[in-house]
Amino acid sequence: MRAVLLDAMGTLVGLEPPAPLLRAQLAARGVDVSEEEAAAALRAEIAFYREYHGMARDRAGLDDLRDRCTAVLAGALPPAARELGDLRDVLLASLRFAAFPEVPAALDALRAAGLRLVVCSNWDVSLHDVLRETGLRERLDAVVTSAEVGAAKPDGRTFAAALHAAGCRAREALHVGDDLEADVRGARAAGIAAVLVDRAGAGAPAGVRVVRGLDELPTAAI
Repeated sequence: MRAVLLDAMGTLVGLEPPAPLLRAQLAARGVDVSEEEAAAALRAEIAFYREYHGMARDRAGLDDLRDRCTAVLAGALPPAARELGDLRDVLLASLRFAAFPEVPAALDALRAAGLRLVVCSNWDVSLHDVLRETGLRERLDAVVTSAEVGAAKPDGRTFAAALHAAGCRAREALHVGDDLEADVRGARAAGIAAVLVDRAGAGAPAGVRVVRGLDELPTAAI
């Protein structure tokens, strides 16, 4: 084994519950919304983001995507919130990512074992910022996002780009992620061994290798 490819969301980082943050941001601006209204608006925004995140393959595209996501959020919030001139700032302040507790030490252990670490994630170009802000980027050798590749997992092109960044062949890599279809089946279709991260203990189909956290990987991956 020469490299470990890593999904980001749900594997390396998690999203803090955004609805309370959105409510607090709006309340600070004199706009009161219920927990249900905030959650519903964020569901609409997140659904739009997931469908169109591929348009943000560079900073200009990211800026456009964020404007569009803000418009979706505005359309799902009560009228008073739509009148705010800084609603985009409100949205961004409500989306806070944090590394899972065991991740930094686990990445350090993998690198100490001589493995190259490459993120392979369905995300826009802002993932580079998220990884820097969470202190993970310096622990990684490369970052490959679906938006920059132009294809999202389970599409093999994303895995091919990650393998190229890792400088290895499919049989020399292991892919780790929390999505059975995108990460496990996608990696296997590309000829890469895969491990499912199942933090909630939900279980997996027979034959799927599972870990509860990345701290189980150093022994499993080497």
